Amino acid sequence: MTDDLLSALNRGDRSTATPAGPGPDDVIVLGGGLAGLFCALKLSPRPVTVLTAAPIGEGASSAWAQGGIAAAVSEGDTAEAHANDTIAVGGGICDEDIVRAMTGEAAERIADLLSYGVPFDKDLEGRLRLSREAAHSQRRVVRVGGDRAGRAIMDAVVATVRNTPSIRVIEGFTGESLIMETGTVSGIVARRNADGRRFSFSARAVVLASGGTGHLYEVTTNPPEACGQGIAMAARAGAVIADAEFVQFHPTAIDIGRDPAPLATEALRGEGSRLINRAGERFMEAAHPLKELAPRDIVARAIHREVAAGRGAFLDTREAVGTAFPERYPTVNGSCREAGIDPVREPIPVRPAAHYHMGGVWTDERGRTSLDGLWAAGEVSSTGAHGANRLASNSLLEAVVFAARIAEDVARVVPAGAAPQWRALPAIDGQADASDTDAATIARLRRTMAEKVGVVRDGAGLRAALSEIAALSAECDGIDCANMIVTARLIAAAAYARLESRGAHCRSDFPHEDTTLARRSRMTLADADAILRDALATQITPAPMLEDAR
Repeated sequence: MTDDLLSALNRGDRSTATPAGPGPDDVIVLGGGLAGLFCALKLSPRPVTVLTAAPIGEGASSAWAQGGIAAAVSEGDTAEAHANDTIAVGGGICDEDIVRAMTGEAAERIADLLSYGVPFDKDLEGRLRLSREAAHSQRRVVRVGGDRAGRAIMDAVVATVRNTPSIRVIEGFTGESLIMETGTVSGIVARRNADGRRFSFSARAVVLASGGTGHLYEVTTNPPEACGQGIAMAARAGAVIADAEFVQFHPTAIDIGRDPAPLATEALRGEGSRLINRAGERFMEAAHPLKELAPRDIVARAIHREVAAGRGAFLDTREAVGTAFPERYPTVNGSCREAGIDPVREPIPVRPAAHYHMGGVWTDERGRTSLDGLWAAGEVSSTGAHGANRLASNSLLEAVVFAARIAEDVARVVPAGAAPQWRALPAIDGQADASDTDAATIARLRRTMAEKVGVVRDGAGLRAALSEIAALSAECDGIDCANMIVTARLIAAAAYARLESRGAHCRSDFPHEDTTLARRSRMTLADADAILRDALATQITPAPMLEDAR
């Protein structure tokens, strides 16, 4: 990259001061959400460059989180109890060592966020105000302004990043692929969104923090940037992907036809709000002993059944929250009011929506992936903390715990120093930003994933999905579309291969858990392609689930 171009990047796309020292920084973080920014802060004062497609904090699912961050910080609660709740919900495949490490470090990470200026709600005595969400045995969700935790956390972290001289933020760049040299990740190829030009960003260490996969589905609560790009980049480079079949559908997306769908936070059910159908029947009473506070997968399937049967599903907050709704839940209230719904006087129409991916790039307890030189944090990763079904408000906790662990590991094993120079790359014929020509292909992909790889799945539908995904891959013009296809293929193949129902993965043709399959799944892109070929060739029996070789 020429000096003039590097100067233009710094002038036009950088959000913070340029770190001291010659050349580009030796650590690159791809992603401007909580995991990426927290990792950059923890690496300080070591120079770090954050590459992000949207302005930092704006394209991140972290900013959209309403409930808050789970942590055992109250009297009477313990990290052990938090771990036990997490494991109980995780469908029997949580990595228990990972879970206990995560919950054990929660209080320290909350202290970090407080030091960055996050205005967590407190009572009159200065203690953190906590709420309870589904499947938690205690009130342990630290929140801000009722339902504004994600936005408030990101605002404080972004402000801290912008005031940290060692962090350079380059916005408006979409990651496309990893650079590999002799089997090691040595950088990222990214496209400048403003003009489609590509650049090679070399690094001694790359931290993938690019977010989740919600926009692979027709109905999602995630921002558009959450479309599986990071998983595909890692998979194409040969990384192991874990637990790809486990996609969590939030039960109570507000059903008003918006894309993304606004969310009715789980805290509303924690306060006693009830789920009813159009006839006013409280259907969760027959679905689970915990009723509305049952694990998310159970609530999502119950709502799915009501909607599919034409009875509809509604969240009734009138008795539990009543006239205090606008003040206590301003974000949800605003979404409802925009759609002409008054939650004080009428139930809120809801339906399940793709919300969080428990699967992703496999990492160990330090955040290392199976590729040398590559770490992963946040929703793009799969640490084993969530198992088959994430416990509410554990996502932000996992993001900060593993971001901090990655920073510590990188500092320990990667010598500091200037990386090779960044450089411009020649344009790739037919591979410039092809969002217009690929729009129809992506719409078909999202519809296919929603209909056949959604809340309830079966072998025939998954075979049809794999066939459709294979056909769509030939229609992509742009790299963004191709990456989305890759990640969809991994999810569908993993779902086809797991011949049971477990956690968020529900197979109507295999409706029960199989104790012999109580393990995490791991596969490469080559493995997924083999499953796809088998599914399309045999049309009878799926390939067996790949064993976790960890």
